[in-house]
Amino acid sequence: MAPLGIVLAGAFLLAALYCGTDPLGHSSMADYPGFEAYPVELPPWSELPTARDPEDRLQRAEIRFVGQIQGPESVAFDPLGRGPYTGVADGRVLFWNGHSWSDFAYTSPIRSELCDPKPSPLSYLKNEHICGRPLGLRFDKKTGDLYIADAYFGLLKVGPEGGLATPLTTEAEGVQLNFTNDLDIDEEGNIYFTDSSTNYQRRNFMQLVFSGEPSGRLLKYNPVTNETTVLLRNLQFPNGVSLSKDGSFFVFCEGSRGRLSRYWLKGEKAGTSDIFAILPGFPDNVRTNEKGEFWVAIHCRRTVYAHLMGRYTRLRKFLLKLPIPAKYQYLMQIGGRLHALIIKYSPDGKLLEILEDRKGKVVRAVSEVEEKDGKLWIGSVLMPFIAVY
Repeated sequence: MAPLGIVLAGAFLLAALYCGTDPLGHSSMADYPGFEAYPVELPPWSELPTARDPEDRLQRAEIRFVGQIQGPESVAFDPLGRGPYTGVADGRVLFWNGHSWSDFAYTSPIRSELCDPKPSPLSYLKNEHICGRPLGLRFDKKTGDLYIADAYFGLLKVGPEGGLATPLTTEAEGVQLNFTNDLDIDEEGNIYFTDSSTNYQRRNFMQLVFSGEPSGRLLKYNPVTNETTVLLRNLQFPNGVSLSKDGSFFVFCEGSRGRLSRYWLKGEKAGTSDIFAILPGFPDNVRTNEKGEFWVAIHCRRTVYAHLMGRYTRLRKFLLKLPIPAKYQYLMQIGGRLHALIIKYSPDGKLLEILEDRKGKVVRAVSEVEEKDGKLWIGSVLMPFIAVY
């Protein structure tokens, strides 16, 4: 009979071989045979903001439209103050007229019965490339046109009457837009927007988070010349974009790196960028209020586990080859449960306010915060409701 030590060593070797080869395709990255884990540029753990909301004030938010809208990622109001408008998981942009939701616009010219109502936002992932997935929404205050960042169909525009949106751009420098995410518009009509990855589509957003790959881009679309230029490249999951009140710069979120950066449009620093704020978690969209302050939606706080995985790529790659489905790898990244965190920053990057629901009892997986008339309208790409605080 073999000694116990030999048996244990053999079992360990078999386990290591299984994890290294994943013969049954059970790992989170089984569909990505060329998968690589990239180092994520993170500040030391000690530099992450430690401020908390001891009252968990987001638990006092009102949950609206439960089950009527699936995955309302972005929330917008038109120049007349009507709305909200929101893009949902089945590819439509919906309009709330004060009494009910109605179809306003859609982004895909090839919609089919595959886009019919389903029980949850994640039910649409498989067919998003057919149905479309409108993410960031912005109205042109002068014309009433709605600009849409669709994850699959690029940057689009639709008039005040709605309908099928018109594509404006689907590529930059010969590289297709693969995961168009958010946008904002300056006074001249230039659009600044993000392409989160040239390798992973939105339906594989969890794998993009796991890999940390730096192929994201920050772009500018000029409506006069119809030219799309790359402002910054080699970004790790760039996401939300929002102009400062005076238009001298805009800020943009970089999800994997957990930071808010500033891109200068005017002055001596024009054309350069710097770090605006270090964030305590994985940001989604950012929106400017009437005072010029920035509301940042934090999808989840960064855990020690996620911090270590970001820094140690070999360990991350090994763990991602374990026969653990992506859903559970994702839960490990976010601390075991969906929760909510939003932060307000001053125009110069000072943390002003933090609101939380640490246990996710009421608000979870926040994607955007839009401030209007003393209320915060809170969207979520994963939830079937909008929260109002």
